[in-house]
Amino acid sequence: MADGSARPVWRQRSRLVRALRLWRTRDPQTFRQKVRYKMLRDRRPLVVTFADKAAVREYVAATVGPHYLPRAYAVSDDPSALPELPETLVIKPTHGSGAAIIVSPTAPPDARLPPVAQSWSYTHIRPEFADRAHISEIARAWLAHLYGEGPNAEWVYGQVPRRILVEELLLRADGTIPDDYKLFVFHGRCAYIEVDAARFGRRTQDFFTATWRHLPLSGGYPWADPVPRCPATLDEMISVAEKLGAETDFVRVDLYDVDGRIVFGELTSFPAGGNSPFDPEYFDTEFGRRWTVPRRYQ
Repeated sequence: MADGSARPVWRQRSRLVRALRLWRTRDPQTFRQKVRYKMLRDRRPLVVTFADKAAVREYVAATVGPHYLPRAYAVSDDPSALPELPETLVIKPTHGSGAAIIVSPTAPPDARLPPVAQSWSYTHIRPEFADRAHISEIARAWLAHLYGEGPNAEWVYGQVPRRILVEELLLRADGTIPDDYKLFVFHGRCAYIEVDAARFGRRTQDFFTATWRHLPLSGGYPWADPVPRCPATLDEMISVAEKLGAETDFVRVDLYDVDGRIVFGELTSFPAGGNSPFDPEYFDTEFGRRWTVPRRYQ
């Protein structure tokens, strides 16, 4: 993963490839097409702030208030310099997505840290198996890794300072990890909500409208049974998401409901790099209808 990964492959640096992709995305209609359109054209500093897991905390604090943020224990570009840490925590790189080490007593007893070469992944382990030296090796490999491939793909991650962020682990009173609510905000208005549950178990995924109407849509994981109930905090989550997305044409706002406490997760401008699955495909067009991309980002 780390060897040679700090330099994008040629097609992600090629001007010819970029010109071809710009031409192919010139008239986007569906959600995936519009994500690719935005990915190639939106070069605003705001998008970089959204992608930076450390810098976005300041944006959230200024926009909706610091009480929506999880506690941060450390932010560092030197994994060996991290302070003494609590027993439960989350460690992740600031310049990418899909990598984290979650340490808690509820992890499977046979779970272990992955080899460094396979460490760009989610790992859930118990405190007794969170070897600090091994974690430092993984963190150094993360810092050497260019996520997003380069300027013709998810270019934004190449602009983010490479650091390690250590945050509190969000747990319900019963010790379980809370559901992940992903709110799709178009032009400052929430239109759809994705609910991911049991991320480290039998993961389920459901989609709803902002009025909590369940959609017959699959994004790759089975629906929960029974269908998730409308959370009591829905109005607050929508309000938070719409404030965070007010300055852009589209962003997905990830939030958690921890026994009634709303906590910020992340802001995603380019979900799945423009490859989000929709089954049936009709919803790719439906999601796209909510979004009018600008002719030019300013």
